[in-house]
Amino acid sequence: MEDDGSLLSEDGLLDDAPLLEDERDELEDPEFDIGCPLQEAEDDMDPGHRSSVKELDTDADKLKKKTAEDRMQAFHLRQNLSTLDKMREEQELFIEKMRGELRTCRQRRDLIGKQQEAVAAEIATEAEAGNMATVGRLQAVSRRLFVELENERDLQSRTEAVLKESENAMWHIEIQEGRLEAFRTADREEAEAAGRRLQVRAARQLCREQEALGKMERNRLLRIRKSLHTQKELGLRHQKLLEDARKNHKIAVRFLKASLGRIREQEKKEEMKCQEHMRRRMDAVVALKGSISANRDTLRKFQAWDHAKAELAEQRVQAEKKAILAQGGDAFRHLVHQRRRQELEAQKRAFEEEQKLRKQEIVSRILKEEAEEEKRKKQRPPTKATHRPTLRDKTWNYISDYCEEKTTAPANTYTLDYEAAAGPGPSRLVDVISSELIQGDAGASSEEETLAEPEISGLWNEDYKPYQVPKEDVDRKPVGGTKMDKDILARTVERLRSRVVHKQVVLGREFQGRPFNSKPELLHFKDFDIGKVYKKKITLVNTTYTINYCKLVGVEEHLRDFIHVDFDPPGPLSAGMSCEVLVTFKPMINKDLEGNISFLAQTGEFSVPLKCSTKKCSLSLDKELIDFGSYVVGETASRTITLTNTGGLGTSFKFLPASEPCETDDSQSILKLSSILTYEDKSLYDKAATSISEQQLEGTESSQADMQSRKELEKLDKEQEEEQPTEPERLTTAIPSSEEQTEITLGEITEGEIGPFSSIKVPIIFTPVVPGNVQARFKVMFKNPQCPMLHFRVMGVAIDVPVWVPKPSVDLKICMYDRLYQDSVLVHTRSKAALRLKFEVCKELRAHLELLPETGYIQAQSSYSVQLKFLPRHSLPEDAGRYFDKETRVLEAPMTIWVADQNKPVEFTVHAIVTTSDLELSPSEVDFGYCTIYEAIRTEIRLHNHSLLPQEFGFVKLPKFVDVQPNDGFGTILPLETLQFEVIFQPTKAEEHSFKLTCKSEINRCFKLSCRAVGVHPPLELSHYQIKFAATALYDTSVATVYVINSHLSMSSRTHSKPRTGSEDTSPVGPTSFEFLLPPDSPITISPSVGTVWPGKRCLVQVAFRPVLPEKLIRQEALPLLNKEMETKSFRKDMASQRKDMHRLSFSALRMQNRDKLFKVSVPHVLELRKRELNPSSNEYQAARATLVRAFQAKFDTFVVPCVVANGDIKDGKGSEPPSFSPHNTLYLELWCPTVAPSVVVTSHKGKTIFNFGDVAVGETLSPTHTSTRCPGTPTPPPAPRPAPDRGAPWGLGLGLWPDAPCPISGHRSIKKVSIQNVSPEDLALDFSLLNPNGPFVLLNHSSLLRAGETQVLVLSFSPHESILAQETLDIITKRGTLTLTLVGTGVASMITCSIEGSILNMGYVIAGESVSSGFKLQNNSLLPIKFSMLLDSLSSARGRGQQQLPQFLSSPSQRTEVVGTQNLNGQSVFSVAPVKGVMDPGKTQDFTVTFSPDHESLYFSDRLQVVLFEKKISHQILLKGAAREHMMFVEGGDPLDVPVESLTVIPVFDPKHREASSRPGPPSPEAEELRPILVALDYIQFDTDMPAPPATRELQVGCIRTTQPSPKKTVEFSLDSVTSLQHKGFSIEPSRGSVERGQTKTITISWVPPADFDPDHPLMVSALLQLRGDVKETYKVIFVAQVVTGP
Repeated sequence: MEDDGSLLSEDGLLDDAPLLEDERDELEDPEFDIGCPLQEAEDDMDPGHRSSVKELDTDADKLKKKTAEDRMQAFHLRQNLSTLDKMREEQELFIEKMRGELRTCRQRRDLIGKQQEAVAAEIATEAEAGNMATVGRLQAVSRRLFVELENERDLQSRTEAVLKESENAMWHIEIQEGRLEAFRTADREEAEAAGRRLQVRAARQLCREQEALGKMERNRLLRIRKSLHTQKELGLRHQKLLEDARKNHKIAVRFLKASLGRIREQEKKEEMKCQEHMRRRMDAVVALKGSISANRDTLRKFQAWDHAKAELAEQRVQAEKKAILAQGGDAFRHLVHQRRRQELEAQKRAFEEEQKLRKQEIVSRILKEEAEEEKRKKQRPPTKATHRPTLRDKTWNYISDYCEEKTTAPANTYTLDYEAAAGPGPSRLVDVISSELIQGDAGASSEEETLAEPEISGLWNEDYKPYQVPKEDVDRKPVGGTKMDKDILARTVERLRSRVVHKQVVLGREFQGRPFNSKPELLHFKDFDIGKVYKKKITLVNTTYTINYCKLVGVEEHLRDFIHVDFDPPGPLSAGMSCEVLVTFKPMINKDLEGNISFLAQTGEFSVPLKCSTKKCSLSLDKELIDFGSYVVGETASRTITLTNTGGLGTSFKFLPASEPCETDDSQSILKLSSILTYEDKSLYDKAATSISEQQLEGTESSQADMQSRKELEKLDKEQEEEQPTEPERLTTAIPSSEEQTEITLGEITEGEIGPFSSIKVPIIFTPVVPGNVQARFKVMFKNPQCPMLHFRVMGVAIDVPVWVPKPSVDLKICMYDRLYQDSVLVHTRSKAALRLKFEVCKELRAHLELLPETGYIQAQSSYSVQLKFLPRHSLPEDAGRYFDKETRVLEAPMTIWVADQNKPVEFTVHAIVTTSDLELSPSEVDFGYCTIYEAIRTEIRLHNHSLLPQEFGFVKLPKFVDVQPNDGFGTILPLETLQFEVIFQPTKAEEHSFKLTCKSEINRCFKLSCRAVGVHPPLELSHYQIKFAATALYDTSVATVYVINSHLSMSSRTHSKPRTGSEDTSPVGPTSFEFLLPPDSPITISPSVGTVWPGKRCLVQVAFRPVLPEKLIRQEALPLLNKEMETKSFRKDMASQRKDMHRLSFSALRMQNRDKLFKVSVPHVLELRKRELNPSSNEYQAARATLVRAFQAKFDTFVVPCVVANGDIKDGKGSEPPSFSPHNTLYLELWCPTVAPSVVVTSHKGKTIFNFGDVAVGETLSPTHTSTRCPGTPTPPPAPRPAPDRGAPWGLGLGLWPDAPCPISGHRSIKKVSIQNVSPEDLALDFSLLNPNGPFVLLNHSSLLRAGETQVLVLSFSPHESILAQETLDIITKRGTLTLTLVGTGVASMITCSIEGSILNMGYVIAGESVSSGFKLQNNSLLPIKFSMLLDSLSSARGRGQQQLPQFLSSPSQRTEVVGTQNLNGQSVFSVAPVKGVMDPGKTQDFTVTFSPDHESLYFSDRLQVVLFEKKISHQILLKGAAREHMMFVEGGDPLDVPVESLTVIPVFDPKHREASSRPGPPSPEAEELRPILVALDYIQFDTDMPAPPATRELQVGCIRTTQPSPKKTVEFSLDSVTSLQHKGFSIEPSRGSVERGQTKTITISWVPPADFDPDHPLMVSALLQLRGDVKETYKVIFVAQVVTGP
């Protein structure tokens, strides 16, 4: 807590505080108070405004009244008030805290008092009770409470004292605040008054702005009225033009429609022609495509055959080579000799074939010549031969002669034709055969030539259309026929159809009977389905004596909608010849059809019967009588009866007793066949239907098909008979519910559905109750009314025996030796008296079987149970004798039950299969050898079960270092099964091990296996002994790390286990070397593979897995590609030689020769290809590699890499002696290496994954003030999309518009497109690795999914930011692998230098309305040609958004002006540059000209010119500045008094009249003078009172503008008055007057040194008038404000 003294000391410190920043602000207030009235005076200065000077004088007098002491006192008082407020808040918080502590202290006192009273009461109570120990303890508690109470009292007193002092301090603070309350109120009122003054000033400014806005609104309304009037006139004119246009349009449309109609008709005709032409070409192409596909299939077959033949030959060669090498011979020489022999044999065979072909050709020519000679002899004279009648003429002659009853001539004609046909001799027959052969070969050869090189480029010939039966209603009108001819033809046809045909007589025998026989005789379509199509073929055989003809008449009328007959008339058929007819049946109705197919032969009409039958039910029972035979009363017997459906339609059935009446329920819906049949039944039905349809389609082989279908139906029946008993639940069940239970009943299956071509088995159960003969009759009813009812009869005989066994055969299943099995045998009796039973076992089995009790009594009409015990011993095969089969191990033991007073005993049999319980372990002993403690050795053992029962087993009591897998050595072994187990031995320390494995079965039998091994502790160890690589694609790399550790530090066995081999000596401490021995030709790389590890250290080893295709496999795949090129060349040469010898060789010989040469590779050719080495960069090699990669199948390899260990450093080895590695201290590293085919491959660029973008120009990102000529190394993200430029905006003087405001722009870039394809069978999600965000490479299109077989194009961009060689990798990551693309490119810097220093081009002062130009240069210092463009910020579309913000002088006091300043009022740009666009060659320089053309007076014309390279990169930014005056003189310098933004109330200083007056020659009028203020502030900096400071200095520039306008004065004169008074106040002005030439400026230097009587607390302010005389006179009021400051 603070006291009054501290408070007073703080007040004293506050009074003595120095003047800080607030004081300087108060000193600067007069400047702003002065500047504001001056600005108002400048704004309000117009001809009608008055008293501006008076207001300035009044404000200056008010300011002088305030002294520095008042301001200092006010500042101190404000600080005191703020300090007091803070102290008051602190004291209030402290007082509140003390009061809280005081309340807490009082509460604790009250609590302690209560505790004292309670303790005193307890002390009194315990004292009365005489418990002194408790009294002593309570007295100690009382004393402690008294001490605590005293402490609380002291604390309360101290707290109260502190609280009192704090309250006193609070009172002092309130007194101080009361003293300063008057100042607080005055300060608040003064701040409110200042706010009101600001509001008044803002209201005035708002009024002026509103007046100007109203004037602009009036002008806008006036312009709108004018525009509306103009638009109205234009609308009337436009309406008139529209009416004229409509009239002209109607006329034009009328003519256009007529023209278009004619054009459309022509186009339709041309389109029809084109479509017809295209249809013909498409038909030709389809036919050609079919021929090509057929030839391709043939070629593939030949290629596969050649490939297999080559592989067999290669295998034979390798076998011979191995055999020769094994015998010690020269295999290469043997192969060369063998190939030479093969070549000679091939040449010999070719020569022999050629000789044979030549002989055949000579013979064929001779025969052909003889045949031609005979033809010439038999031919008639040429004149008669030309008029030889055709077949059509012969037919008409025959019809006419027949109508005139001239039958002799046709008979003679046929006789002559028959003789002519049968007449040729052997030579003629040979001629015909040879001609057919030649024609066939020619056709084949021509077809081959057409496939190789098509000679016809147009349409192919149409295929031969089959003969169609002519319709009966079509009139046959012969050419030139008359009405009489038609009548004759009609009568002839009628007579022919009415069987009026001529007889056939050969050698005096007349043919009678059927002229043609059909196979099959009956064409039957069975079990057809509506909508399906069935086809069958019939064969017609000529059974007449000589040639006969056959013609299709048609089918009957009711079959024409369903039967279609395809029959091509074969012409004359000799006796015994046949022809085929294809009959197609398409059923449309479910109805049986019958009819005939009629044919007409020369000897008469005949027909083939046709029958189409629907699906029907054909049901039958396999038996009509079931005889059960004799059965004892009480027994149960079962038989089955089979219901078979051989038809194609299923139905419902129901088995009923013959006495039960037939009841049909029409209300129940008929169950559909598909809902009753199960899946298996439907499959059987489908099989049967398929077999039947195939039988119907194979009409030519009807008999064989019938046999096959019957066999298939029999197989189906058998399968169904086998499957039916096992699955009775597939059919619906119905148990007859009758009160009277008969002895012969039906089983569970009594009704259900029977499918087509299936069968159902129904059980019949016989349960005799009363002795005697039993008979029953049953009937089978069907839901299909067309199916007749079936009946069958069942009979049986029941006999009576008093004692019987319900189970005559007791089956104990499979039993083991030495195991007890028990069962109970139940004996029944129907006798009404008790009987004595004696149970007897055959004497051979009494040592193994036992019936207990041996004798017993069974009560009347009851049952008796006998206990059967079976304990088979190993002597059972010898003891049982004939009752035991040693091969099958089946025991059949007869048991006898003797009944008193009954001669016939009751017998039953005990059946059992006895087997052993032995398990066999092999091998009998296992030796693991040497094994390190860091690895495990695995060996296989076999466990065989000799028993016929499955046994549970387990390997128990295993040592800790042994494990048995699988299932930890536990499981169940099936009968006679052999299981393989892996015994894993992993020692924990180095010693010799000898142990036994125990296998225990479920019956507690133990089988043991002896094992031994030696544990080894090597001096080195590996951090991992197994590495599982991820699935790695081809030519991808997976890397894993492993450490080799040497932990052997000392020979002490207490710190760690010592490395040793078994019980041998410990390995020494020291450096230990290792070496990894890689398998040959493995895709594994280990680095380092050899090294030395010192004690306590470890060595990092990297293991890399990179699967590749074998080089040999790639070369084998590429060899056929090279072979194809050579074969093509040789084939062309062979074809050329064949064409020369075409006239000497037959077509068949050419075809054989082409085939041999096309698919045969000569031995020298193969040797040449093998000698030739493939370059890995060749196209064939790359193509073969890509093909193999696509066809690669996944594989899994496991490699075990041994690491041998040796003591000592490997560097210490002398010479080339290898270190002595111990075979027992070998470590093993297991590698799991799965290899998969790459899921994504590159299909472009020949499958290469390295892409070089070449040299690209460097780009950079520029800020608005960036002036560097080199591109920076730090890039920026690409710019956001910009809106399109406004093409309607003004362009300035040839300048283009900016697309947007200045923003980060990327450099030049190069694009590459990479095609990738998903070759995996599933869709893959793509993920791309992250490229360097600051790097030059960019992936432009990102795809997240690549479907199976899909190809996508990736677009990669290279935009360098610096001149370096860039390289990055892009990983395309999928779940099945990674594809790595390597991107390489070189950035070339685009270096541009500018002749302008400082990036600012100041155009100076210009007369308003005139222009001035300035130039600069840009030089290209790079190695690439650079495209440039010049853009101005004033023409950017983003400038409008910038103008909506606050001006720069309001938002940022440090920067008053905007980049784009004042612009012309006429809408055109004040700055322009030429040229706007172009290209700079390397090392060249480009000149640019900037023109400044202002149209009004302003000092703030500015713009920014940006040099853009490649339409993207901003290279330079040049700030353009300029000023414009109405007159030729100007003054520059001083402090700014105005704002750089033009207001809406800007009014020209002079009206047009004054301007005209000023432009006249002569002295200026007084009204033209204006008073312009210039403020010059000088700060005299006083560093030290002892040393004089330099004077404060400022400068003013007076200039004269060079102009082209005529003016009487060529110079500008200036003068400054009141120089003397200024000198008295410390100012020095040099020069005070002078003249300035055109285009020159002169500097006026102003310096100030404070005089001796200067008061530092009062700034000095004086003014002087500066007059300029040129074309007009201008007066400036220069206000000098000087002050002394103590620091910069």
